[in-house]
Formats: sequence, structure tokens, C-alpha cells
Amino acid sequence: MTTTTVSNLELTTLDRCDRCGAQAYVRVTLESSGGELRFCGHHARAVEATLKPLASQWHDETNRLHEKAPVSID
Repeated sequence: MTTTTVSNLELTTLDRCDRCGAQAYVRVTLESSGGELRFCGHHARAVEATLKPLASQWHDETNRLHEKAPVSID
């Protein structure tokens, strides 16, 4: 199992959670099939114990949930 943080694999607002449709912050690549699943932070935590042992990659960007947007001063 590998944790990957490669900038060109960054999730965008177009990436949606496969469980609920919210913005995805975790991408899981399954070792057996190479298929990918995307999850919001909530659902990633809910399936982590089950899926992490089956994953070849666990790309986690949940730290972005706590980033503050830059404020422009006009």
C-alpha cells in the first residue's frame, strides 16, 4: 500500500464522492483491478479500515478541508 501526494493527481471540484456526490478529497486505486474510487472525507474515514488493505494507492487530500481561501483586499 502506498500513500501518494503527486500534484498532477490533485483532485478538483469536479471529482465527486462515489457514495454521496459531495466533493471528493480521497482517491483510492484498488490493487486487484486498478479501478479507482473517490470519496469525501466522511466516507473515506468510514471505508478506510476495509479498503486501505486492498488499495495500491490511497491519495488523501483531506488536509485541504482546513485551508482558508485567500482574502482579497480591495
